[in-house]
Amino acid sequence: IEMAASATPRFDGDRFGVLFRSSPRQSDVLLVNGPISKKFADPIVRLWEQMPEPKYCIAMGECAISGGPYYQSYNILEGVDTVIPVDIYIPGCPPRPEASIDGFGKLREKIIRIGGAPSTGRDGDKPIIVGDD
Repeated sequence: IEMAASATPRFDGDRFGVLFRSSPRQSDVLLVNGPISKKFADPIVRLWEQMPEPKYCIAMGECAISGGPYYQSYNILEGVDTVIPVDIYIPGCPPRPEASIDGFGKLREKIIRIGGAPSTGRDGDKPIIVGDD
């Protein structure tokens, strides 16, 4: 729901170049939200591996960041960063549309700063937390 709100004319994510694609082969950013079950960890890794370089990941919402209220459940991962590298964390339950747009802006700044380097060279590159200015 929060991503749908970000795509409305009021927030207009298109002006920042945010376009939603249904294929990982057409995507630069993997946006993960919701709790990640252990059964769904392998499909997320496969999606990540199918994306072309350079690629980036945004964890959106407390469930994707830490498991949310399900963090101690036997079948929920304690964050998507346990299976793939995350570049931007957007906290909130649910995050506000302004926060998601700010997250894409911070990702843009990060891409400019690192020069769009392939995501395989992430050594020493810390993820950014939206709202942690």
